[in-house]
Amino acid sequence: MDTEARLTQRDHSSPGEGAEGSRCALSDRPARRLPRLPRLTWGRAGLAGLAGAVGLLLFSNFVLQPFLIPSRSMEPTLKVGDRVLVNKLAYRFGGQPQRGDVVVFDGTGSFVRERPAGNPVGEALHGAAAALGLAEPADTDFVKRVVGVGGDDVVCCDDRGRIKVNGEPQAEPYLYPGDAASKVPFRIVVPLGTLWVMGDHRSQSRDSRDHLGEPGGGMVPVDKVIGRADFIGWPLSRWGRSGGPGGTHG
Repeated sequence: MDTEARLTQRDHSSPGEGAEGSRCALSDRPARRLPRLPRLTWGRAGLAGLAGAVGLLLFSNFVLQPFLIPSRSMEPTLKVGDRVLVNKLAYRFGGQPQRGDVVVFDGTGSFVRERPAGNPVGEALHGAAAALGLAEPADTDFVKRVVGVGGDDVVCCDDRGRIKVNGEPQAEPYLYPGDAASKVPFRIVVPLGTLWVMGDHRSQSRDSRDHLGEPGGGMVPVDKVIGRADFIGWPLSRWGRSGGPGGTHG
């Protein structure tokens, strides 16, 4: 009987021992871990920044480029330190500059002579900074207003001091207050494919008038136009249209 009792007690205790063993076995299994998210290393951050800079440069080179205004020649429309946004698509698909447009152009061969190439690395760095609006543009780039297009007869001035285009006096409300339309008399016929351009601050602007006796006669080839300066992007207090046929600043 004692033997049976011990067997019975052993039988009753067996399930408990088995369950306890099972619990211990479960607790010994390694916990399931969630997958780790990749860490943003300095290398990846640098690559992301480089990719962003390259994308911005491409956008600036082909679509919309900031242009830092370096002089007073376009006052009051544009002031020194303004950053205008140059629309490079304005004339890319068949469009042509119109009278009154404010354009940025490469003056090489018209406003400045061809120059020997300088340090290519320095020029590339300066070009990248200028493309982002962080540095002054190249000294061959200019911003002026289109006064005459190919075929126009432009005359200065009528008996009221106004420029006439094809016999029509021009109001020119964008002129700097107190400035004459021009103190230099001239009469020219703009060759096809070129532009006659002038600054809004006529007494402070070196423009087509100053190159009348030079090769090209002060005319800017249309294919040298970089784009149309549509908006002032900075400073924010001056944000708005830059002033063209479709509207004035503000």
